[in-house]
Amino acid sequence: MSELLTGDAAVTVRGGPPGSTVGGLAGLATEVLWENRAELVAVLETFGTRTAAVDEVANSIAALRGAREELEAHRPRPTGGLGVFLPSNNVLYSYVLFGIIPLLYSSHITMRPSQRVAEQSRHIHRIITSAPEFKNELSIELVSLTQKQFVARCADSDVVVFNGRPANALAVGDKLPERTVFLAFGSGPNPVVVGAEADVRAVAGDVVRTRMYNSGQDCLCPDVVFAHDSVADDLLTAMSEAVADVPVGARTDPTTVVAPLSYPDAVEQAAGYLAGHPGRTVRGGRVDTATGLVAPTVIDLPWDPDFCPPEFFSPVLCVMRYSTGEDVVRWLDSHTERRRGMYVSVYGEDAVREGRSGTSVLLRERTALDAENGNEPLGGYGPEASHVRVGRTVTARPLLLSAELGTKPDASAGDLDA
Repeated sequence: MSELLTGDAAVTVRGGPPGSTVGGLAGLATEVLWENRAELVAVLETFGTRTAAVDEVANSIAALRGAREELEAHRPRPTGGLGVFLPSNNVLYSYVLFGIIPLLYSSHITMRPSQRVAEQSRHIHRIITSAPEFKNELSIELVSLTQKQFVARCADSDVVVFNGRPANALAVGDKLPERTVFLAFGSGPNPVVVGAEADVRAVAGDVVRTRMYNSGQDCLCPDVVFAHDSVADDLLTAMSEAVADVPVGARTDPTTVVAPLSYPDAVEQAAGYLAGHPGRTVRGGRVDTATGLVAPTVIDLPWDPDFCPPEFFSPVLCVMRYSTGEDVVRWLDSHTERRRGMYVSVYGEDAVREGRSGTSVLLRERTALDAENGNEPLGGYGPEASHVRVGRTVTARPLLLSAELGTKPDASAGDLDA
């Protein structure tokens, strides 16, 4: 463990400075991120908490350190141009996953930042590409183009990576040449199932920590928690107690967990949802549209087999009671949720027992945020969560760029046609 000095505070970073065991481009990039960690954190905390910013730098370094083993496992074929639609969060991490690491097998990478964080994306790009280790020779280009213009630019790319709304992914994929390999990373509700045999206190800690991470602004945060009737009251009490202790403050405060949200539409969505469910708030519920602060909130809902949780991009914990595990299994296997299936975290519920339920990858006793690894496939088997398009064939499955371009077959990989 090492300390990342950021102005007036020292924050622990997993991994520490780069070692001599990693060489080449990945090793140089590791050094650049480590040497510029304070400046990178300062950029990232303009739209996220300092804790999340420090984590993102650490996760980016970890992904670079794992690059050699990743490429040895999949042996991606050399490619020409790679076009990348960057997301509006995890910008540095995405820059590493879809920019720096792919340069180990791609000749040139062109990136389009999300307009929400275009300035911050450009700042991160400047920090990395102007570092003495690269001498402005890193073959990554950041462009300021509309989505329509960038789609046209990507017509010459061998591979295109899209991060964003599933509906937009389908529209972009339809416009690209059939020869282009198109990877779409979307989103899913990532439900947590809490059964009668679950350790309620432990689950409450896991779920609150994950849902409140970076003020709830992460696509791996759970949008619904299914609680068995026999433990629902105890779980709600434990969650309410945990939420009451969540530090709320400024993004730059290293102790802050929940800060004002970055995007006004996320604030409005939270306010609208809470207003539409009066009397269901167990803890919190306050929304300040002027400052963008959504208080850490827990809501209690009765079972609804047709429930379609929105993608909360805020610290709202939506708990729904259920009577039998089969209820949840049927919900996961419904048409809507099969489209959105990403991950499902299961605690103490034997009815959800397959490697995947519906199209969701099952995680036993852990959350999606804890399971994520930049050197392994991300997503589920729902086409809105993640899919790859090759020619006219669209296949939904967890995605890793090097694996999709790999010349070494992965016997464990499965797929589901979208």
